Amino acid sequence: EGLKAVSALWFRFGTFSQTRPPPDFRLLDEMLGKPIVMRGLLFSASLGLAAGQQAGTMQPEVHPQMSMEDCTEGVCRREQTSVVIDANWRWVNKEGQNCYMNDNTWDPATCSDGKECAKTCGIDGADYQATYGITTNSDKDGVVLNFVTRGPYSSNFGSRLYVMDTEDTYKIFKLKNREFTFDVDVSNLRCGLNGAVYFVEMDKRGDWDGERNTAGAKYGTGYCDAQCPHDVKWQNGVANVDGQHGMCCFEMDIWEANRMATVFTPH
Repeated sequence: EGLKAVSALWFRFGTFSQTRPPPDFRLLDEMLGKPIVMRGLLFSASLGLAAGQQAGTMQPEVHPQMSMEDCTEGVCRREQTSVVIDANWRWVNKEGQNCYMNDNTWDPATCSDGKECAKTCGIDGADYQATYGITTNSDKDGVVLNFVTRGPYSSNFGSRLYVMDTEDTYKIFKLKNREFTFDVDVSNLRCGLNGAVYFVEMDKRGDWDGERNTAGAKYGTGYCDAQCPHDVKWQNGVANVDGQHGMCCFEMDIWEANRMATVFTPH
């Protein structure tokens, strides 16, 4: 199981320098219906009762499908993969009642303690298109990501996706002495916005252990990065109710860009 590195397709809202002023929010409505398109990667060379974090039951989880190609000596083989949205974006609820509130705080009635919260509340499946603005593209070899999606209950901004190998495991990319390519349409990605493709050192099962975490990679759990984010809602099957714990791991940013600039960064 020692392999950890997986691919995260992350479309986020931000700037390349923390000293820059925030982007003009008047542009958000102009961006509705103007998605970023990320096409499939091309790889060369061979390549019981829940006691902890659990899946919800209100919405089925159906991963958007996309294909990639794995090439060796000029011969390419098409692989069918899928993507999953990170657990942080998902509805956390107890039998349809919010456990994580609209003001970005945990409901003390169900989540005063991280372990009890994980036993009581589940992370639900995602309606990828209606809630998050995520669809498979017309060629079935990539995804279309809308930044702003107005839903019946809330508005969603951005997304973070992982490539899946199976329904329950993330795809492990072994890239030593290999290369890979991908295409992104950034024509609608204005200044102040950031699209990203990067690798992070996540467990391929999303820290699923069948006990504390029974949701796992199928529901986008187990995120970490080099910034040690403290806003990850679930950590090793326990709700991060006090926000005191960061999730740290190695990270390699392959591509961070908008239509005006691009960078890559090892961490």
